[in-house]
Amino acid sequence: MSRMKERYQKEVVPALQKEFGYKNVMAVPKIHKVVVNMGLGEATSNAKIVDTGADELARITGQKPVTRRSKKSIAAFKVRKGQPIATMVTLRGARMWEFLDRLMNIALPRVRDFKGVSSRGFDGRGNYTLGLRDQLLFPEIDYMKVDKARGMNVSVVTTAKTDEEARKLLQFIGMPFRQEKS
Repeated sequence: MSRMKERYQKEVVPALQKEFGYKNVMAVPKIHKVVVNMGLGEATSNAKIVDTGADELARITGQKPVTRRSKKSIAAFKVRKGQPIATMVTLRGARMWEFLDRLMNIALPRVRDFKGVSSRGFDGRGNYTLGLRDQLLFPEIDYMKVDKARGMNVSVVTTAKTDEEARKLLQFIGMPFRQEKS
């Protein structure tokens, strides 16, 4: 069992029960899945970029990514229907907990001038999305083999009903939220 899941079961669940007054352990919000998405907009001109992006995402997450294709043609962006434009991975279970542990404890502290992640990434239904500027934050990526910095979105889907419950869940797990100025 990963140390983050163990921490969730031993520390976070009782803290959330005390905070929100849940009577049943099953009512406590939990993390359902983590979706990592890497957009490859420049893949319209160079098809090899899709393979590079997929390989980097596989190294970061430990799981083979799915290549997402465009649903319709858009002439302004030079995109044709069925053309590969992104790669994504949906993480659940043990891989999800390991990825979150590496994200919070290794990758995010490597950001230059890191003051915490924004607390405005909640969608109103208890899910949190975080944007990362480049893939070099993760130690699995070799700096010498990277041709271009590519950003990615990390969406943490929870079973929380409100944003406040999800914020407390992620805060107790160890997500470094930025201190809001008062």
